Order: sequence, then C-alpha cells, then structure tokens
Amino acid sequence: MAAAMELRCWGGDWGLPSVHTESLIVLAYTKFSGAEVTVSPIDWTWKTITATVPELLCGDSAVQEPAQILNFLRKQRFNADYELTARQGADTMAYIALLEEKLRPALLHTFWVDAENYANVTRPWFASRSPFPLNFLVPSCQASTALSRILLTKGEAPLHRITEVEGKIYSDAKECLNLLSYRLGTANYFFGNSPTSLDAFVFGFVAPLHKASLPSSPLQSHLKQLDNLTRFCDSILAVYFSSDHPCPPPPVQETMDANLQKLTQLVNKESNLIEKMDDNLRSSPQHKSHRPDPKPSLSTTKSSTPA
Repeated sequence: MAAAMELRCWGGDWGLPSVHTESLIVLAYTKFSGAEVTVSPIDWTWKTITATVPELLCGDSAVQEPAQILNFLRKQRFNADYELTARQGADTMAYIALLEEKLRPALLHTFWVDAENYANVTRPWFASRSPFPLNFLVPSCQASTALSRILLTKGEAPLHRITEVEGKIYSDAKECLNLLSYRLGTANYFFGNSPTSLDAFVFGFVAPLHKASLPSSPLQSHLKQLDNLTRFCDSILAVYFSSDHPCPPPPVQETMDANLQKLTQLVNKESNLIEKMDDNLRSSPQHKSHRPDPKPSLSTTKSSTPA
C-alpha cells in the first residue's frame, strides 16, 4: 500500500487553489497525474518564514521544489508525461527554462517590487495570513528575496539598479507570453488532448497574473490581449479545481476581533453576575458576624502564667 502524501503549500485566493506559483505548479500536476495528496496550507504557522514551499511529505521522505516533487511523483507512477515523445520532452524542458528566464523576473517585480501592487495586494494578503510578528517579517523577507533575485539574474552591466532593468524584464516577459500563446494556438493543452508537466508550469506562472486584481500591471494588460492563454487558465480551473477551491482562511485580525468580542461578552456576563450578588447582599439584613475568638498566642499564654 502506497504511503499517504501530504503537500504543504501557500493557501488559495483570487479564485485559485493557491496564490503561490510553485505551489500552483505542483497542485496542477497532482491533478493531471491522478496523485492523491492531502493539501495543508502553511498559513498562520512559523513555516511561513522557515520552510521551503511547496513541500511534499511521503513516509520518511520530504521533497521541495516543483521539479524535484514532479520527479518524485513520477517515480511513484504518477506520470502526466508518459505519452510524450522524446521531441516533446525536449520541448517541455526548453519552455520551462524559458519561463524561468523570461517570465519569472517580471512576475517577481509585478507582485513584490512594484510599490503599488505590493502595498495594496501582495503585502496585505501574506501579512493577513501570518501571525504576529510574522505578519511584518514574511512580506518584507519575500520582497527582499525577489529584488535580490531580479538583480542577480538581470542586473548585469551596464544595468545595476532595479529601475534600469524594469524595461528589459517586462519586454522579455511579453515576448515569452507571445511565444506561449503562439505555441498553444487553438488547442486546449500544449501537447495533445491531455495536460502535461508543461501545462502545469504554464498554469502556475500565468494564472496568478491572470486572476489577481492588480492596480498596476502592464504585463497583466498584455496578458488580457492573449485570449487563448486566459482561456487555458480558466479551463484548467473549471475542469480540475472547480469543486475544491479552498476557502481562504480568515485574516488574523478578524480572528483576533472575534476572540476579543467573545472575551468582552464573557466579562460583561461576569460583571452582571457580580452586580446581582452585590445587590442581594445589600438588600439582605445585616448581622454581626459570628467569628470565633482568636486563639491566644504562645507569648500571651506564657505572660499570663504565674511565676
């Protein structure tokens, strides 16, 4: 009997099973390959700052990173690519590399570096799903990591500052989206009538950009012009995730307010009870308390004894 598998990932919102690209990739692949996993969102825990997500747990094994998780699932005979030819397998690797090189920097900038998107969308979402004090640490750490990654991969001379690389990364991202749209054409999936690992990667990269309500995103505006890519994301959501969209956990502040309200009600009940007891005591006849005489102390006894 196969060991049960648990997938730890960021939770969902915006009509997506997860707002996190890497988590979306793995979630989509498990659906495509028929792998049964228990999804455990890491919201509200210290895992938000210390763990690498997504993380697949199976028996004594713990696997991180989408590529490694997909390889692990294939070894467990959950393979969405078994019908691909050698040529299609090579094309899959090439397009995944294209996504990493051309599209990821622009997505990182869109969600984590763009000041308006970060302040109104990204930071509030991650902060509301992390307990104090992680609600301050998680978004800032993610943003710092995103900026460092962009500058490390795209900040070659003479482009050293983020403002100098913005034009380049968005130009590359639009070119990547155009290539994906051309390759997909009018088909439902990139290879034949069944989704594969390439479909999982494209879905993971494109769906957050498609579904998030971003106040500032030229890349999202460009994506909306590519109807087949947006239909591709909507189709996967409808076919594979329509019945199990996880309800996003309530923000931390809402839970704190609810707990405060319950505590206030409890205090009010106790206060009313005390007031009633006090009224009863005041209305009852007053009697002199009957307390036993205090026992004489040892020193008093000694002093009263005749010499």
